[in-house]
Formats: sequence, C-alpha cells, structure tokens
Amino acid sequence: MQEKIKQIIRASVDVKQQILENGNLVNEIEKITEAVTQSFRNGNKVLFCGNGGSAADAQHLAAEFSGRFYTDRDALPSEALHCNTSYITAVANDYSYDVIYSRIVQGTGKAGDVLIGLSTSGNSKNIIKAMEVARSKGMITISFTGATGGKLKELSDYLINVPSTDTPRIQESHIMVGHIVCELVEKNLFTN
Repeated sequence: MQEKIKQIIRASVDVKQQILENGNLVNEIEKITEAVTQSFRNGNKVLFCGNGGSAADAQHLAAEFSGRFYTDRDALPSEALHCNTSYITAVANDYSYDVIYSRIVQGTGKAGDVLIGLSTSGNSKNIIKAMEVARSKGMITISFTGATGGKLKELSDYLINVPSTDTPRIQESHIMVGHIVCELVEKNLFTN
C-alpha cells in the first residue's frame, strides 16, 4: 500500500515538473496573471465554471479572489457560476444542462470580464457554450484543461493544457496554477 501511495505522489510531482519545465505553459501563466490583473484594475470581474471536481476547483479559486489569499485586502469581484442551485436546476430542467453556464454569462458577463473554464477533457459542452457566449460579448476566455485542450483550445484566449490525461493529476495541477495566478494577481494589485 505504501508503495502505491508513493507512486501516486510521484505521478502528481511528475506532471507538475513537466509544467515547470514547459516554457510555453509558464509564459501562459504569466499572461493569464497579467490579463486577470488588468481586468480587475478596469473594474471588471472574474467568473469561473466547471463540472464535478472542476466545479469545486472553480469555487475554490473564486473564493481566493473574493475572500483573500495571503493579504488582508479588499474583496475582488469573482464568483463560481454553479453556486446558485435554484438557477442551475431551473435552467437544466427547463432548457438543458448544456446551457447552465452560457445563459448566466449572457445575462451577467460584459466586455472585459474574464471567464475561466475548467474541464479536464476540454470538451464539456456547457463550458464550450459558455466560452462561445463570452467571446461574443468581448470577454477574456481562459481554459484550464488536460493535455490536448479539447474543443476549448480554439475558444480560449489563454490555455493551460496540463500535460496529462489522468483526471486527478490534471485537477491537482489546475489548483496549483490557479493558486499561482491568485497569489501574483493579489501581489500586483495590493503591494505598494
């Protein structure tokens, strides 16, 4: 059992090591940090969406902005779009689960806002539709996916395509990258 535990930890470290050594991904993290920083400076908001574990990660990262990360500072306008269960269940029932995010992006998103979609496959229909609407509204689109980027690759201004096809390892890296962005955005906005 202990060897299996070590094997899982090594697999997680290996994926993160690949990100560390990938200059394109490190550069993309820097660009995302700059884009999110500028969006907040311009008075815009950051919206997150995901399904299952990715929804939990979306909520986690939104809370880092709207709550705090390291610094006791003003709240930043950020939210995970799945947190209103009455809305989600009504739209899924009355329309389709595929439009739960696109409808709320249509109603609340505006040019200059950021939409961050988390999908390990990059092919989640509801995230794809949300990104399509976001692009039509002039929002900045950022996707956190697995190795290929899936269909989200073509809809993303910025893409973090974690070099793995293993869902837990991808999600662990999404949180790592998200934490890096949160830390650096907070530093950009609140350090004198």
